[in-house]
Amino acid sequence: MPGTRTPAFDVVALDADDTLWHNEPIFTATQERFRALLTPYHDAAWIDERLYAAEKRNLQHFGYGVKGFVLSMIETAIELTEGRIAGSEVQRIIDMGREMLTARVELLDGVAETVEALAENHRLMLLTKGDLFDQEAKLARSGLGDHFSAIEIVSEKDARTYAGVIARHRINPSRFVMVGNSLKSDVLPVLEAGGAAVHIPYAITWIHEQVPDEALHGKEFARLANIRELPAWLAGVESPG
Repeated sequence: MPGTRTPAFDVVALDADDTLWHNEPIFTATQERFRALLTPYHDAAWIDERLYAAEKRNLQHFGYGVKGFVLSMIETAIELTEGRIAGSEVQRIIDMGREMLTARVELLDGVAETVEALAENHRLMLLTKGDLFDQEAKLARSGLGDHFSAIEIVSEKDARTYAGVIARHRINPSRFVMVGNSLKSDVLPVLEAGGAAVHIPYAITWIHEQVPDEALHGKEFARLANIRELPAWLAGVESPG
């Protein structure tokens, strides 16, 4: 029909944590509590440095998410207290993790109505990394689940993972777009896999997800200030039918 437009993408994939709902503030608040627990032993900067080192070291063993974070906090507490930390204090760390896993899912501004509107004209995929149980539970609590035709919860977001997802769903890479807050996980590896990417930054970026400016040199991707801008951007890259 005259005036109709052909969508530029067959699948619009959306990240979850800090793209659809707030996540990093929960980790930040818990880390503050952990820091307060250990300040009788060390200064705050050293506690943060050793915790980050433990998280980075443990990613290959425990993956992303709350459970790996809790295990890294316990390991750091044992290390920084030279094994003197009390069982009751270890229990406090475990309780922190349990509170994180049951925290209320708070959607970012504009997410609910934008995802609902996008689902009317696009095939949406939730593509996020982390603990399977935790991410499934958060999606259920978010109320967004019915809008996605596919859900992929992966242990890592690299070019190989994206290529596998794209192939498994029989998508032409050039007709796949990933939307997320992380340059490291939601932009650079997607471009490497042949897809398109939209970066919607979040106020806080976990240190492990930060990338140097030179890594972005020559990379072409969209930058939006808010997810509310996504429908208009998608409409702008559509072509006449």
